[in-house]
Amino acid sequence: MPSTMPAFRTRAQRFDDLVLDAVDQLERRWARQLEGTEFAVEDVPPSHPAPWERGGVPLGRYFPADAGLPARIVVYRRPVEARAADPADLADLVRDVVVEQVAHLLGRDPQDVDPTYRDES
Repeated sequence: MPSTMPAFRTRAQRFDDLVLDAVDQLERRWARQLEGTEFAVEDVPPSHPAPWERGGVPLGRYFPADAGLPARIVVYRRPVEARAADPADLADLVRDVVVEQVAHLLGRDPQDVDPTYRDES
């Protein structure tokens, strides 16, 4: 669709929509537990990994509530896009990253949070 058309969405906007769709699906089941949690998208993770992160570039992070700030889940757009084979795979990968981070927040296995979660580790 040409960028001059009202329905045009940038790649970043389409990615944001995928994250919102994943969050909406999880909130149907976990609304009470996710209340107050903020969800965000950033292009790339900070250059310094968290102390517990080893290996590759993180696709998302869960930040516990701290010093008056609510719990936050961040999905990193460019690393996720780089790992996706096609648009359908991108949607699945975004959902899985959100599920993994919500699982950290809830202290549960990702399969408990969403039975459609695909563990590709």
